[in-house]
Amino acid sequence: MKSYIIYRDASDHAREVLEYLRDFEQQTGGKKLEVIDPDSRQGIGFCSTYDIVEYPTIIALDSNGVMQNMWRGRPLPQIHEVSYYVD
Repeated sequence: MKSYIIYRDASDHAREVLEYLRDFEQQTGGKKLEVIDPDSRQGIGFCSTYDIVEYPTIIALDSNGVMQNMWRGRPLPQIHEVSYYVD
C-alpha cells in the first residue's frame, strides 16, 4: 500500500504538515508519506482522479490504486491511524 499527503507548501497549514511528517517518520521507524503538491502537473491529475479539493489530505491506496482511506483537512489524523497503510 502507498500513502500520500497532499498540501500546498505556501499555506497556513504547511508548518503543521511538516511537523507531522517529521513526527510520522520518527514514530514509525522511518516510514514516510509521499508528498504531492496539488499545483504540480502530477498533483493536478492525482487530485482530479481521487476528487481531492481540501488540503491537507492524506490518502491511502492499495497496489492497484484503489482508495482504502482518506483523511481531509485538519486536524491531521493520529499517526497510528495512517501508519497501517504505509509499506
